[in-house]
Amino acid sequence: MNDFLTGIIGGIYSVLGNYGWSIAVFTLLIRLILMPFDYKSRVSMRRMSKLQPKITALQKKYAKDQNKLNQKISELYKQEHVSPLSGCLPMLLSYPILIAMFTAMRSFANQQVVKQILEILQNPTVMPTLDSWLWVRNLWMPDSPFAAVLPDFNTMRIIPSDVWLKYFTPEVIAQLPAALSELTADSFASANLNATITTINTYLQSLTLYQEATSILPGWTFNVMITSFSIMKEYNGLFLLPILSAVSQLAMTKLNPAQPDAQANSQQASTGKFMTWFFPLFSLWLCASYNGAFALYWVTSNLIALLQTYFINKYLDSKEKRDAEQKTEVSKI
Repeated sequence: MNDFLTGIIGGIYSVLGNYGWSIAVFTLLIRLILMPFDYKSRVSMRRMSKLQPKITALQKKYAKDQNKLNQKISELYKQEHVSPLSGCLPMLLSYPILIAMFTAMRSFANQQVVKQILEILQNPTVMPTLDSWLWVRNLWMPDSPFAAVLPDFNTMRIIPSDVWLKYFTPEVIAQLPAALSELTADSFASANLNATITTINTYLQSLTLYQEATSILPGWTFNVMITSFSIMKEYNGLFLLPILSAVSQLAMTKLNPAQPDAQANSQQASTGKFMTWFFPLFSLWLCASYNGAFALYWVTSNLIALLQTYFINKYLDSKEKRDAEQKTEVSKI
C-alpha cells in the first residue's frame, strides 16, 4: 500500500514539479474518496442530535431502571430508523485509508531525507537539492524557525533500516568519503544502525556547509521548563503550518456543536471543553515536531474537511427546510 500511495504522489509530482503542491493535490484526492463516508456520518449525527431531547427525557423518566431505559431507547431507535453506530461506522471505515495515508507520508519523507543525506556525503561542499514550498525551505524538515534547513541527528535516527539500505547500496557505500570507508551494507542493518548514524552525523558535523546550515543563532536560545528552543541561522520555516493546523482543528470542533445532553450534563460538558482544546494543541505539537510535508497534508486535509462540512451542513439545512415546507403544504390540503 505504501508503494502504491507514494507512487501516486510521485506521479502527481511528475506533472506539477513541486512536492508541496503534489501533496496538496494528493490530499484533495483522498478527501474526495472519503467524502461519501463523511456525508453519511454527518447525516447520522444529525439524526442522533434530533433524538437527544427524547433520549434525555427517557433518561430522567427511567433513571432508576436501567433495563427499562435501555429497552425504551432501543424502541426509540427502531421507531425513528436510527442506529447508534450509524454515525461511527462510516468514520471507522475511513480510518484504514487515513492510516495508510499517514504511513505513506512518513515513508516518503524518510526516503527524501536519506536521499538528501546521501547527496551531502557525495558532494560535501555543495548544498543538496531542497524540496521547498512557499515559505518552507525543506519540506522534509519541520516548518519552524527552531529547525535547521538540513536533516539533523534526531531526524536521521527515526528512519528505519530498510530505507537506508534502499539507497546505501554496496556500490554507493564504496564511493563514500574516506572518513566513512569502514561502513558496509551490514552497518545499516537494524542492530548496527544507531552506531552508523552516529558515525555519519560526526562526519557531517565536520563539514563547513553542514555546520553553517545547522548552526544556532547566538543569543536566541530559550529555556522552557525541562527543554530549550534555539532559533537556527538557516531556519527552515516560519511556524505557520503548525499554527494553521491548530486553528483549523479548532474550527472543526466549533463547526460540530455539542449534543444537547452534553450541554445538560456538567461532567460531559467539561469533557467536551477539554477535547475542544486538546485536539488543536495536539495538532500543533504534532505538526511542529514532524516534517513540513506531513504538516502540509494535515492542514490541507483539515481545510478541505472544513469546506466539506460547511457545504454538507448547508445542503442538509436546505433539504430539511424543503421537507418541512412540503409537510406543511400537505397538512393544509
